[in-house]
Amino acid sequence: MASMDVSLKEMMTIDGSLGAAIVDHGSGMALGALGGSKELDLQVAAAGNTEVVKAKLRTMDSLGLKDSIEDILITLSGQYHIIRPISGRGGKGLFLYLALDRGRANLAMARHQLRGIEEKLDV
Repeated sequence: MASMDVSLKEMMTIDGSLGAAIVDHGSGMALGALGGSKELDLQVAAAGNTEVVKAKLRTMDSLGLKDSIEDILITLSGQYHIIRPISGRGGKGLFLYLALDRGRANLAMARHQLRGIEEKLDV
């Protein structure tokens, strides 16, 4: 099992990583964050992406879908933003957030690595 700090450091080793956070989607607060920049304020991103997760969960509930979100991908012209809800070990209500430079990232590999990080995370 990996701690939050170890998991954030692993997220930042993914090719193209710009910033990483572990977020409580109940409050919108980042419990931990690494990276970011003036253009990528991880606290603002955590709060904003909380609304994305909540909207998707409400929509799934309205549709009667009895499924879970594996990840949510937001594709910008220069970046990928991956939101991955944590499914196990007390992680309910939390999600991993990873921003990637689109020119340097391999999206399929990043998603694969993020899945592995989530599986090892102990919160």
